[in-house]
Amino acid sequence: MDDHAVLLEGVTRTYGKGATEVAALRQVSVGFRRGSFTAVMGPSGSGKSTLLQCASGLDRPDAGAVRVAGRDITRFGEKELATLRRDQVGVIFQAFNLVPSLTAWQNVILPSRLAGRRPDPARVRELLNRVGLAGREGHRPAQLSGGQQQRVAIARALLGRPEVLFADEPTGALDRGTGHEVLALLREAVDAFGQTVVMVTHDPEAAARADSVLFLTDGRIVDVLYRPSAEQIGARLGGRR
Repeated sequence: MDDHAVLLEGVTRTYGKGATEVAALRQVSVGFRRGSFTAVMGPSGSGKSTLLQCASGLDRPDAGAVRVAGRDITRFGEKELATLRRDQVGVIFQAFNLVPSLTAWQNVILPSRLAGRRPDPARVRELLNRVGLAGREGHRPAQLSGGQQQRVAIARALLGRPEVLFADEPTGALDRGTGHEVLALLREAVDAFGQTVVMVTHDPEAAARADSVLFLTDGRIVDVLYRPSAEQIGARLGGRR
């Protein structure tokens, strides 16, 4: 049985045409094992977010295959992809994608309700507390700061305990203390519940929470470190400048 939760095989993604064509990913092959925590790093424009989008089914590669739980999702139709993202894959976006008319609590439980599931109120409350939103459950997005909206999005993605959780700079808009708590939640998702986490980040301290760190440059994976310290990650990034 394949022990990869997500497997990319020769994935290529380009944007634009002719003189404006940009290769965001160039024949990338990489697997993310079940129950692992992987950080993805690299300079701006290296292909980090594109890798996450292709791996999660939010974007389609031009070539290659993306397998989630052994199924090639590049062959899925939109309905199948929507079901995949609802039931198996969670995504923490840089754009929060909250519904303006709903409260923080309602935004967190919305995907579960759409899937016909009744979320555990104690679990919802625990997540909102742990991301620093105690007392803000009834606030709508316009009444929350950008960082608070990010926390709602994080709690929403964690609620259903998806098999794979993709996170695009999940701590970028958070203060240091809340950022540490969010990273602890991601680590717990892996260690306690066997989920798979793939996180794009620029922060060596955040990446040091992961089991492995992938480094991308110009759409290619150029290196990987296993259980590195923040200092080792910083040195590796410095060596590529």
